[in-house]
Amino acid sequence: MPEAGRPRTAATALAALSALSALALLATACTGQGAATASDDPKADTTLAFWHGWSAPGEVKAIEENIARFERAHPNIKVKVTGNMTDDKINQALRAGGDKAPDVVSSFTTDSVGAFCNSGAFADLNPFLRKSGVDKAKVFPATLLEYTQFKGNQCTLPLLGDAYGLVYNKTAFAAAGITEPPRTWSQFTEDAQKLTKPRGDSYEQLGVMPTFHGYETTPMRLAAQWSPTWFAADGSSAVGKDPAFAQMLTAQKDLVDKLGGYERLERFRAGFGDEWSSEHPFHKGLVAMQVDGEWRPEMAREAGVAFEIGTAPLPVPDDQAADYGKGYLSGTVMGISAASRKQNAAWELVRYMTTDTEAVVSFANAIHNVPSTLAALDSPQLKVTPEFRTFLDIARHPKSGTTPARADGGTYQLTFQNFAYRTEKGEVPDLRAGLAATARQIDTDIAKAE
Repeated sequence: MPEAGRPRTAATALAALSALSALALLATACTGQGAATASDDPKADTTLAFWHGWSAPGEVKAIEENIARFERAHPNIKVKVTGNMTDDKINQALRAGGDKAPDVVSSFTTDSVGAFCNSGAFADLNPFLRKSGVDKAKVFPATLLEYTQFKGNQCTLPLLGDAYGLVYNKTAFAAAGITEPPRTWSQFTEDAQKLTKPRGDSYEQLGVMPTFHGYETTPMRLAAQWSPTWFAADGSSAVGKDPAFAQMLTAQKDLVDKLGGYERLERFRAGFGDEWSSEHPFHKGLVAMQVDGEWRPEMAREAGVAFEIGTAPLPVPDDQAADYGKGYLSGTVMGISAASRKQNAAWELVRYMTTDTEAVVSFANAIHNVPSTLAALDSPQLKVTPEFRTFLDIARHPKSGTTPARADGGTYQLTFQNFAYRTEKGEVPDLRAGLAATARQIDTDIAKAE
């Protein structure tokens, strides 16, 4: 299951945004509580409250096994674990403070990091890293460090990751005479057309669902293939200046049109099953290619698909063919409440969960996510199938990207996403003017958050 980054649809993104807005209230609340220094004795007997968002039995079991290993190595520290916690519940508890608030938190929402850091809700981990002699640049991939800190405040660390690529139906490819996955966008468009089988005003099979409402096919993940610059050196939005955004939106709109147009595609999409069930359209053979994460091949097998599954990096723009192999990265983050009076003990847990190779590998093996340290990525104990290796390679690629942390959390992404929705529907008469207006809105939102 995709529990590392807990990928989000537009609806869940908006729900997360409402939680993020509450973080602004924490800035005042944490000023007093966060003044608590890490003066506790990590060797003293204590109990930590650890909140996380995993809920499936296998995932909960994997967490419990890692915690048990930690407690054996640190017999003085007991960990009280609470699962299935959303950012909204976490924020409420942090605002309330007191004994009911968690000491250690794991969040699926990487977009929260900028707000967590900016508000002071989470403690800066840089002093703990230095005190422990942990060189974060040598432990974690650079892209993961990018989305776990804000303005030098390393208020979270990576805990497993997600890499996004292409999952495809090899049987359908063979039937269409396609011998290998597409590497460039023009090849992707051509293959998507070859794989599409119209049926009246609908489809028997669609090469790929290109609209931005199609599960993991978000504007941010596609934009990563163009290697965009989201923000200029002065902190202002570069959405209206970097041509990568206009190029991506133009290419995506062209694909939408060539596969039948927005309205026809959306009518077909309305009949799709739940993303996390056996009724997923890829499982049912309704789409031959799927923008997805490392979890999809295993989920498809569990659904009992009758076709052979292939994986590959997402295609790149034709003029960036040499960069094929890159993709979008995200993941789970882990941090310490600034209000905790047990921060040194809490750091022992965070350090173990995020930097111990055995802990990271065993967790990745258990829930089929991408490891979040360089050592774990290369560990011989990591269970690697050919399909999974694709996503490990994407995670290692030097030009794989992510969306940077900002004080407004994920608001800037939702602003861009909403503009992308309008673009693919054909409601934007002047793309460049629209992008410039979008950039101005992003700048306004961030200024308010700061």
